[in-house]
Amino acid sequence: MQNITKPTVKSKGIYLLPNLLTTAGLFAGFYAVIASMNGRFEASAIAVFVAMIFDGLDGRLARLTNTQSSFGAEYDSMADMVSFGMAPALIAYNWGLADIGKIGWLAAFIYCAGAALRLARFNTQVGVADKRYFQGLASPAAAAIIAGSVWLGQDYGIAGNSVSWLFALITAGSGLLMVSNFRYHSFKQVDWSGKVNFLVILLVVAVFVVVSVDPALILCCLFYIYACSGPVMTMRNIKQLKVSDVVGDKEVELFQSDIPDAEADKHPSATDEPQKK
Repeated sequence: MQNITKPTVKSKGIYLLPNLLTTAGLFAGFYAVIASMNGRFEASAIAVFVAMIFDGLDGRLARLTNTQSSFGAEYDSMADMVSFGMAPALIAYNWGLADIGKIGWLAAFIYCAGAALRLARFNTQVGVADKRYFQGLASPAAAAIIAGSVWLGQDYGIAGNSVSWLFALITAGSGLLMVSNFRYHSFKQVDWSGKVNFLVILLVVAVFVVVSVDPALILCCLFYIYACSGPVMTMRNIKQLKVSDVVGDKEVELFQSDIPDAEADKHPSATDEPQKK
């Protein structure tokens, strides 16, 4: 009688460090929801920015340590949906949209659905799109607009119900920008590991000093400017604005210079970039 041996499947496991950072970002997003439910809106807004930091670190760390994985990429997308989709939508609703009834929760839902669609579209374009630009506003940037607005309102004593209609417009508009075809700089072409002039370090220090003066106001303004840069840059780079340049199905631009990097970026680690999404 022949002794038949069955091939054993080796357990691959998951990389600890990048997925640990993703989990930290997920925790920050979940905490933001809980804090907003308890009326601690400033803490919830800050938690969203903390989630952005972890979201920016895990992918870069995974590439640096060569620990990219398909599991990390999928896990990151799920975490991003919580931190930059559900959390900002619920913060917006609890802070300033609950008092206007159906219009309020519809505005929050538009944002949440926009974040989900943005992440899904990004995941299908990894490796083929021009990496210098994002198609539509990145979900962390959209989340920063919502969180920054709430943080600024809390700092300056603005009650959410006093600006409900304006905030509903901002919330819904952020969601629509995520699913738009406006082009936004991704800043992926920056060589973060390269050498720079000493003055660049001094400039970085100056930026930290300026932000620390009034972080709510400075960060809020920066992300509002970034959100407006997409429509402005798109309109400047095209001769005649068409509907497909704003919304709808548009062919993804493929550049030959991106092809060698495409295979390496198909399965990023726990995240691809903070502005992803």
